[in-house]
Amino acid sequence: MKDLLDNIVWHALSGPQAKFSAGNDEARRYAHGFSPIVGFANQTEPNFAALAAFCEPGEHFYCVGWSGVVSAGWHVDEETTMFKMIWDADIPPADEALEAVALGTEHAAQALQLAELTRPGPFGLRTIELGEYFGCFDGKRLIAMAGERMHAGSLREISGVCTHPDYQGQWLARRLMLKLIRREMLRNETPFLHVMRDNIGAWQLYERMGFRKYREVVVRVVARA
Repeated sequence: MKDLLDNIVWHALSGPQAKFSAGNDEARRYAHGFSPIVGFANQTEPNFAALAAFCEPGEHFYCVGWSGVVSAGWHVDEETTMFKMIWDADIPPADEALEAVALGTEHAAQALQLAELTRPGPFGLRTIELGEYFGCFDGKRLIAMAGERMHAGSLREISGVCTHPDYQGQWLARRLMLKLIRREMLRNETPFLHVMRDNIGAWQLYERMGFRKYREVVVRVVARA
């Protein structure tokens, strides 16, 4: 499990999510429309030349675990660190009071709009196709969501966790997360997530919920020149 989690992007894109990706044996990206994330077989010495044919100039991607000198023809726009966190608690109880709706392609535009407003991380119009996504609605308005993005082996990522600013304080996204965690554990899967180090309130909440920090890693936003 450790080897999978250390380079989870690559193991997801070259394994169970290969059908959602483009690339080769050295480098892969989520296909257009999905989350703009790239992975490399060797993440400490990424082969950007192998990736270039699958990216448009100016297209931006999140790249994890690499802090070396940028390759010719590429540039780094942002750099920070984030925590990989893994679930380390008992299975959550069922929340029978939660009115959660399974999100499908008919909800994709609303999900993208909510993600663009709240910025939970890299998100695309087709991201909700990568796993189970659940949302809470006020009438026809999507006000909170949480879902699954990367997975490999028994690891399944909780992602896209966000709540509309008008509805914060009701613990909606947290309850959706717990619903997903319960479903994953019933499938004998291990939940994990990524959270920016600077988002102190979020990772402290995740620790209280039952996640523990696994590792702090570099994350960069890169683009072809």
